[in-house]
Amino acid sequence: MTAAPVLPADVILIEPITETGFAPFGDLLDTTGNPDKIINQGACGRYHDRANLAFGDGRAGLSLFQAEARQLPYRLDMVERHPEGSQAFVPMSAHGFLVIVAADEGGTPGRPLAFETRPGQAINFHRGTWHGVLTPLEAPGLFAVIDRIGTGDNLEEFWFDQPFEVQRP
Repeated sequence: MTAAPVLPADVILIEPITETGFAPFGDLLDTTGNPDKIINQGACGRYHDRANLAFGDGRAGLSLFQAEARQLPYRLDMVERHPEGSQAFVPMSAHGFLVIVAADEGGTPGRPLAFETRPGQAINFHRGTWHGVLTPLEAPGLFAVIDRIGTGDNLEEFWFDQPFEVQRP
């Protein structure tokens, strides 16, 4: 039996995103299963209330983000979080994207995990979840983003002493 290769500590392998694997960090938004109801004269399936949008104050807003496509391997040197609100990313093209998250360990992020969505999937980060920046792997990188609009600081950044390299297995 051949042992699996040992990776350097600073390498993070990308996993396919699943509802279970992503659940500690947020909601996977897709059309798995049957629609909750059929609407619009029977021509549209509604997959109802798929994201746990939560805001400390302010209101939900919908913005459009135009992100530059990134290349693999990807250098991860910073993660961020939004303590006052959740943040949903909905791609407006038929491409998956890279999603990086980390569990909170006493106010700082633990070792990051990397997931890749499939076309047709979106994500919602739970309020206060450490995550990487918006990382499309293909142009055009256009996303609808639903997040908190309000006063006060809603951004914390954490810069790693040693960057990570994110790559496919």
